[in-house]
Amino acid sequence: MVDKVTSLQVAARAGVSQSAVSRVFTPGASVSEKTAAKVRKAASDLGYRPNILARAMITGRSRIIGLVVAYLENQFYPEALEKLSNALQAKGYHVLIFMASNSADNINSVMDELLDYQVDGIILASVAMSSDLTARCEAIGVPVVLFNRLQDDEMLSGVASDNAAGGRKLAELLVAGGHKKIAHIAGWDGASTQRDREAGFMQGLAEANMTLHSRAAGNFHADQAQAAARSLFDKEDRPDAVFVANDHMAFAVMDVLRYELGLRIPDDVSVVGYDDVTISAWPSYNLTTVRQPANRMVEETVKMMLSRIESPTTPARKVAIDGPLVVRGSARLPPGDKK
Repeated sequence: MVDKVTSLQVAARAGVSQSAVSRVFTPGASVSEKTAAKVRKAASDLGYRPNILARAMITGRSRIIGLVVAYLENQFYPEALEKLSNALQAKGYHVLIFMASNSADNINSVMDELLDYQVDGIILASVAMSSDLTARCEAIGVPVVLFNRLQDDEMLSGVASDNAAGGRKLAELLVAGGHKKIAHIAGWDGASTQRDREAGFMQGLAEANMTLHSRAAGNFHADQAQAAARSLFDKEDRPDAVFVANDHMAFAVMDVLRYELGLRIPDDVSVVGYDDVTISAWPSYNLTTVRQPANRMVEETVKMMLSRIESPTTPARKVAIDGPLVVRGSARLPPGDKK
């Protein structure tokens, strides 16, 4: 068995002190470019890699952020998580990704495993958090930030788009387009994104003295969204427009409307979604939707997390960022609007 190369050997090879080697491999540490170049060459020649976990035992910082996500079916999450990982790595942090469901037992198990890795912080994407678990993390000094979720718990920081405002914009567009029988295919009711989007949508309808024609739940899954579309549209008194709670479900709904029920979009029925994932702009869908401001959400999440790591007494914050309405061809437009 070959012995591991030590930082002392690298220091001797580079002609510098052992502390200089440590600084070179510590993100944010002060070291001259000349010294860094010598140390990195010596490390490369010897095959040296710094022991991150050993350093964590000494410094109390692992520089690892745990990232927990419930599911990756929705194309928004792979794109957003890539941005999050890149942004954290640019700040000198490593990202450890875990999959979880929204069941309490599963989340507790995942969090236990994450804490065993001595993570410096935890970001939860599309995952809810219990008050007891929040208090536990706070007690041991591990900050938690929710991404694309907001909860009422005053101890929890979170970043999301302004879902209520987005839902309202979609209602206003459909009303202006002359629709009279507007439906909603909802996501999972346990998610703040769903509740806020629907609340904003209902407010927009109410301000136009309109009510919802019909509603079904797709729970953010494509197959359930397809079933919801069949239940709402495979009958005589069908809606003339539908707001689907995210783009992932909207694609499934559009396929059912066109290829199973023979309906034309937007001539027979208008369809709008939420997220503006890459596929939304494809000609086959050309989906009108609300764009989640992913870059700004990631920037705010990273800023929030690093602030709480550096200053544990920083108060929890909740941020909702407005996202623009993206008008394409899946919804009938107001008379005279040529967008």
